Amino acid sequence: MDDWRWMSAADLGRAIGAGTIDPVDLTEVYLSAIDAHEHRDRIYARVTHDRARAEARAASARAKAGTRKSLLDGVPVSWKDLFDTAGIATEAGSALLKGRTPEADARVLAVATAFGLVCLGKTHMSELAFSGIGINPVTATPPNRHNPDWVPGGSSSGAAASAAFGLAAAGIGSDTGGSVRVPSAWNDLVGLKTTSGRLSLDGVVPLCLSFDTIGPLSRSVEDCAQLLALMEGTTPVDLSGASLAGRRFGLLNTIAMDGVRDDPRRAFDAAVDKLRAKGAEIVSVDAPEVTLAMDQTPLFAAEGYGLWKDTIESAPEKMFDEILARFRNGQSMLASEFVSRWQLLHQARAKWTARVAGLDAVLLPTSPILPPDRDRMMTDSAYYVQENLLALRNTRIGNVLGLSALTLPTGTPACGLMMMGRPGGEDALLRLGAAAEKALA
Repeated sequence: MDDWRWMSAADLGRAIGAGTIDPVDLTEVYLSAIDAHEHRDRIYARVTHDRARAEARAASARAKAGTRKSLLDGVPVSWKDLFDTAGIATEAGSALLKGRTPEADARVLAVATAFGLVCLGKTHMSELAFSGIGINPVTATPPNRHNPDWVPGGSSSGAAASAAFGLAAAGIGSDTGGSVRVPSAWNDLVGLKTTSGRLSLDGVVPLCLSFDTIGPLSRSVEDCAQLLALMEGTTPVDLSGASLAGRRFGLLNTIAMDGVRDDPRRAFDAAVDKLRAKGAEIVSVDAPEVTLAMDQTPLFAAEGYGLWKDTIESAPEKMFDEILARFRNGQSMLASEFVSRWQLLHQARAKWTARVAGLDAVLLPTSPILPPDRDRMMTDSAYYVQENLLALRNTRIGNVLGLSALTLPTGTPACGLMMMGRPGGEDALLRLGAAAEKALA
């Protein structure tokens, strides 16, 4: 049964449908593994044993009655600790929210539960989701699957670790500037950044409502497609027959390739060659509007501080200094500047849309760096700031431009290939990702 922990969510669902795995047994395998794991308290903020068992029993009954609600009915997953869970604390990795216990589930969690997903618990995260590194000395810093000295990536750090260490079939996280894709890349997972507004943020602790998105971290593109559909209550995109032949990809030069370090660059180049070998056409893209869009990233801190300033300034001593400083970077922006920056961002988005109209997707390394050293991050502030900004640089391009995006493992540890699609283009992007996944395997 222990091998169940390393199966994809979709494969587990098929086994449940075939009657070879019972959701109750499957859930107990995960709960036992979580409880016995040396890093349990660094990965899970709270394990929801009673809820998981009750949901598994219901899924088991449906499976036996032939009334399953989805392919993933009975499959256990984890949820980042910013998704509200009824009667269970949701603290977003912050002492500022200690003891915060909502009365209802977040909408995406409620919908996914209605379609049969089993909730194993809530995973640790960067404080208030404002870091791509994943360090959180306030609550806990999850491990990286590759190296105990490396950071895990954030802010969906525990979500990634839960899947990477076989403690959930997948994790559900959020992505404001790269918080699904960076930890996915650094832990060799598939991560989907959805378009802002596609999935409901009702009951999700916010960072920047203008940029916040929800997405899965999983073992396969198929899992991402299934989980996206479950969270919005729709039918998953059909991935059958997906091919790279004749597909046209842009290779983004502007900003994305600047200073990419040796391992990520080699992994990216090798991955692009594999896509080309399967019939994909690769063209170079220079896009000055990307620079214009990235110049507007102060909007993140401005909106984040605007949302959180009263809570933060009531007890700033409760925060990790680096996260506090990031929020306070947004306190001086005038309303007039905020409006003008958004106008510039809209202009950049329009120019980008016109430039890539003839492309199926745009390619770039998910992160230009490998995971930094955790201990040095805690003692060298300049290093923390530098590596945090670099970690999120490429992923943030997709956020400022309002795009859908997918990261895939390249086969080189902690190095991801990112595909950026159109706003609302998740279905087409997932089909491309399914074909690319086979090419990279």
